Amino acid sequence: MKVISDLNQPTLVDRSLAAVWHPCTQMKHHESFPLIGIKKGKGAWLYEENGNALLDCISSWWTNLFGHSNPRINQAIIHQLEKIEHVMLAGFTHEPVVELSEKLAALTNGNLGHIFYASDGASAVEIALKMSHHFWQLDGKPQKKKFVCLENGYHGETLGALAVTDVAIFREAYGSLLQDVYTVASPDARKAKVGESAKDVAKHAAAKLEKLFEKEHQHIAAIIIEPLVQCAGQMAMYSPEYLRLVRDLCNRYEIHLIADEIAVGCGRSGKFFACEHAGIWPDFLTLSKGISGGYLPLSLCMTTNTIYRAFYSDQTQQGFLHSHSYTGNPLACSAALACLEIFETEKVLEKNIGRSRDLENAFAWAKTDPRIEYWRQQGMILAFDVKSQHLKNPNSFPREMFAKGLEEGVLIRPIGNTIYVMPPFILSAEEAMQMGKAIQRTLEKVLA
Repeated sequence: MKVISDLNQPTLVDRSLAAVWHPCTQMKHHESFPLIGIKKGKGAWLYEENGNALLDCISSWWTNLFGHSNPRINQAIIHQLEKIEHVMLAGFTHEPVVELSEKLAALTNGNLGHIFYASDGASAVEIALKMSHHFWQLDGKPQKKKFVCLENGYHGETLGALAVTDVAIFREAYGSLLQDVYTVASPDARKAKVGESAKDVAKHAAAKLEKLFEKEHQHIAAIIIEPLVQCAGQMAMYSPEYLRLVRDLCNRYEIHLIADEIAVGCGRSGKFFACEHAGIWPDFLTLSKGISGGYLPLSLCMTTNTIYRAFYSDQTQQGFLHSHSYTGNPLACSAALACLEIFETEKVLEKNIGRSRDLENAFAWAKTDPRIEYWRQQGMILAFDVKSQHLKNPNSFPREMFAKGLEEGVLIRPIGNTIYVMPPFILSAEEAMQMGKAIQRTLEKVLA
């Protein structure tokens, strides 16, 4: 552990290393790689305690949509704070949670008109899994209790969500605690053979899924997928055709479709919901991260009237038996409402078409760099892979890129050999170009 050199005036980093256990982190690595103390944020920028500015290329873990310290979201929270900061949602309700639910349901044209709230993405996934399992019990099919997930998929780190997550480092540590699931082929477009398209890969993956459904559908409750982009799975992108084919298979074999849009929802893909690219709606759709603009913990699970009505009864045992203390927090819902208002009044999705082109232009250099492969983009998510033969130490590559990126004034967190950006929706063309050049310089330093 880092030694505090001046006990009278310890820095923010000193104090954090002494007292805070940071997430998804081997704390010993901070002996050689920096922990960064952030004092404030404004727009797309974060400011360290020493005054250095960092361009937030990843929206602070994919949460921040409209910049740090956004005046409209700030004001919405302050306005709500003067009314009520929190009240339990069991037996009570309040205007922000009702209005947010109405607006989100309208965005699905009423297809997903019932919304259950939680505080984080993994909890929203837990809700979807439990709802599906409970639905089949109520429907007289208790044997339908198995789940299907995609290889390289990620859905969170609570035990239910982790069971349908296919990331080796997590499963190696906690696999003995998890239920068994079926893991099927990912439609990752990088699998395309010579002459094949992303759509071809999607069809092959769906054909394999159909074989599983044909054999085991009587025991399967649901399949969970990240529509279009498997974000934690090295930003694996795939054709919307896979969503259409899976929706058809789920209809045919009476299996629920859970769309985990925690990372790809709220406009990241180019549409508000990524499922819209395929023209389909799932049985459950989860949101978190960007829904509150990166301000406050909020997550939710949207579902259909068919699912909702199955739980509607005089019997308490037939209700959905799940709760969170901060479910539907008024401050978080107010932040989310402010975000939806910004989407509408500032025509964000339309403007993001131009911003996505700005990103493409900023990283045009990566398309022709012989050390890079699989350049790809989906809306406001852009990624590419560094060829393994150019990596001196693949295990330390992400940390080296992070550390060298700080020197160039950018916050990036590569996943394996995949470099990606997922910036706030307020990024200017100049900031996008600045980001692209800084990451290019960072890569040159690391590969030198």
